[in-house]
Amino acid sequence: MDTVFIKGLEVDTVIGAYDWERTIRQCLRVDVQLGWDNRPAALNDELDRALDYATVSQRIQAFASEAQFILVETFAERLVEMLMSEFHIPWVRLTLTKPGAVAAASGGVGVEIERGCR
Repeated sequence: MDTVFIKGLEVDTVIGAYDWERTIRQCLRVDVQLGWDNRPAALNDELDRALDYATVSQRIQAFASEAQFILVETFAERLVEMLMSEFHIPWVRLTLTKPGAVAAASGGVGVEIERGCR
């Protein structure tokens, strides 16, 4: 299984448990690895047989703009479910970072999940 990846994709969304967080949009950083067989696309240099990371990135951004979750865990689960379903991806590893949520954590805090079969 090959891997297509997107690192450091910044998206704005409504996320958080506090009342003040429900009234603003916050930045999340998405790092995602997607299991994919690149051989069919590479065989004849065909984009339509590849997992197009630009299209996936746009879909992640659209998902985030519509989402309104309390937990980053819920955002992560729903995002992975959507990616696997819409793009027919057999395996996903997602790291979701919420920068600034804990002042002393300069790299942010968040969750990492892995779903599917590699």
